Amino acid sequence: MNRSTLAIALAGSLATALAMAAPVAAQQSDKERCFGVSMAGKNDCAAGPGTTCAGTSKVDYQGNAWKYVAKGTCTTMMTPHGPGSLTAVKRPA
Repeated sequence: MNRSTLAIALAGSLATALAMAAPVAAQQSDKERCFGVSMAGKNDCAAGPGTTCAGTSKVDYQGNAWKYVAKGTCTTMMTPHGPGSLTAVKRPA
């Protein structure tokens, strides 16, 4: 493969990656992070030290793990430990 073909292939790959990311950003604009509402292993991110991110929560309703929910609904979502929160909360392990 010559340099110009490689450059075109790389540019195409980059354009595809950017195009795929745009809908995700648009979709998340009507969402908010809600802590303490996800089930074990179903969080979207932030699950404390030693975790890598999505899907790493260890217990249901883990207070430092968040999930995207529809904007305006987080604090009305009830769990066995109380409502969801827009910031990390302390919950029993």
